[in-house]
Amino acid sequence: MNEDQIMQAVYLGLLGAAIGASYIFANKNNLSKMAQQAAVWGLIFVGTIAAVGLWSDVSRDITGGQAVVGEDIVIPRSRDGHYYLTLQINGQPVDFVVDTGASEMVLTKLDARRVGINPDDLAYLGVASTANGEVRTASVTLDQVQLGPITDTGVRAVVNDGEMFGSLLGMSYLGLYDTLRITDGELILSR
Repeated sequence: MNEDQIMQAVYLGLLGAAIGASYIFANKNNLSKMAQQAAVWGLIFVGTIAAVGLWSDVSRDITGGQAVVGEDIVIPRSRDGHYYLTLQINGQPVDFVVDTGASEMVLTKLDARRVGINPDDLAYLGVASTANGEVRTASVTLDQVQLGPITDTGVRAVVNDGEMFGSLLGMSYLGLYDTLRITDGELILSR
């Protein structure tokens, strides 16, 4: 919580206490009914706070993640702190983890196969250093990569010969955008 939020909470707490005290004073002869009403209003208040607090998570789940807003691609931060993005590669949807620490767009063998590349036919001549050590990679060129209204052709990528949890969207693709910024828990890509 920042200082403004703390001050707002203190103000609302004092305001609530003043309203509650005046209500108790006005209804001191009928305390049992007042306690029931207070409990109902307390539950309504707690439910409203919970709904507001969870709204961003619920809205992200409902909208399905990334969105096109004007000329920007807006990607909400996931609960695990990562940004996930779905690209259409050669007409097939491929899910990526945005990884600004990765130099290349990295496809798993499974995703490569889904977009029409046979990983068994590739020459794994490259080497990439990862957190898990070195892995062999094969350079490929993707015919068509689409993100929202933006379509790129002849996009460079690599197929990883090792085991991966998912494909990575690295700087070779992200660098095609003019700006990449993170604001209020959203990654925004602009051209």
